[in-house]
Amino acid sequence: MKNKHTSHFRLAIIVGLSIFWGSCKDKDLIFPPQMVDVKSEVANAYFDLAIKMTKETPGFTPPVAARAYGYTGVTLYESVVGGMSEYESLQGKINGLSAGALPNSENGKEYHWGLAANSALAEIMGGLYKTANPDNLTALSNLKQQYEQQFSAETSSDVADRSIAFGEAIGKAMYKYSKTDGQDAAYTTNFPASYIPPVFPGAWVPTPPTFQKALQPYWGQVRPFLSADTAAQPIPHPAYSTASTSVFYAQALEVYAVTSNLTPEQSDIALFWSDDPGKTGTPPGHSLSIAKQALEKEEASLAVAAETYAKVGMAVHDAFVSCWKCKYAYNLMRPVTYIQQNIDPAYTTLLTTPPFPEFTSGHSAQAGASMQILSDIFGYNFAFTDNTHVARTDIDGSPRSFTSFMDAANEAAISRLYGGIHYRAAIDYGIEHGREIGENIGAIQFKK
Repeated sequence: MKNKHTSHFRLAIIVGLSIFWGSCKDKDLIFPPQMVDVKSEVANAYFDLAIKMTKETPGFTPPVAARAYGYTGVTLYESVVGGMSEYESLQGKINGLSAGALPNSENGKEYHWGLAANSALAEIMGGLYKTANPDNLTALSNLKQQYEQQFSAETSSDVADRSIAFGEAIGKAMYKYSKTDGQDAAYTTNFPASYIPPVFPGAWVPTPPTFQKALQPYWGQVRPFLSADTAAQPIPHPAYSTASTSVFYAQALEVYAVTSNLTPEQSDIALFWSDDPGKTGTPPGHSLSIAKQALEKEEASLAVAAETYAKVGMAVHDAFVSCWKCKYAYNLMRPVTYIQQNIDPAYTTLLTTPPFPEFTSGHSAQAGASMQILSDIFGYNFAFTDNTHVARTDIDGSPRSFTSFMDAANEAAISRLYGGIHYRAAIDYGIEHGREIGENIGAIQFKK
């Protein structure tokens, strides 16, 4: 038999709670969603805009773009890591970001992590892309307002205010951190007049048709997120030689033979992966686009998106720093120059050769690094269809399907042979070096 006093007590509790809840306003009944319940949509929207802003902001060449993606990715991660119980901050783990450099969320306080991410991303992108055109700056402001309104309706006003303020503080601190690498105005220094290319047999020289000066010749000295990524360099390229029996000549002859007899499929591949500045978000933007598509396919949480964008962003940045260090250490002649001098003076290529030395391939390095990261996160047999260029009309931007991320990386790499941009060694060593960089970034201790 139940105790009469216990039954009366329970009844009083029920009645009391009914009166309490009935007196509350609707908004008081709304609790911030748990981190696992916040989807990656807000992060995807910002990176989609970052890719667009990269394309449309003068001076955002591939190295400059990769830097922006890197800082944006880390900012996203740091804005939400407080809601990821198994994860911890990157402070003290990546170059220049010392312990205590960033504000902390308050223990025991509720946060809406979507609001925090929204404010942080708007803040960092406003700094990194401060020279963007007015339409894109307005789009950035509108995106912030859109998600601020959407997420604020999901929680109480005090939680919303706290989350917004925290996100803004993270964004400001991260932008301050980004400026300590000395490259805040890198978009203005792509072609420094002070650089004089070295002269020796097989040395790089400006290439047709525009014969531009060397792009970012000092980028190999830019601060990477991990020092190990610039310390580890690929093995040397085959020795330069004009002898028809040499390995170097054979590599040039391969470029000549392939590009002189391109199949329609090979031409489509070369153009699909070219990702020229001013037309696209550059090659690292293509990698970020693939990351975004994977997140959308998996209907991933904001937590998964934060880890993904941070790792891919750091990987493409470090890949370009390390690759550029290698390029200007060897200063190797491009295929178009070698072939015109030694095989066929009338030789031309499908793609315009970019204005910097040959070895290694930046496309290969960044693709190897980013696709290694995505393989580690989503799996080595993750099949997907890449629709990055579906809206383009200047090329056949039809979606291309891949059995894995490394399948895509290998196609991105070989596309540079089809375009007449690189010898085989630059492609093969580049993607191998990129994968090593991806492994290094993946080995950073994100989890506690």
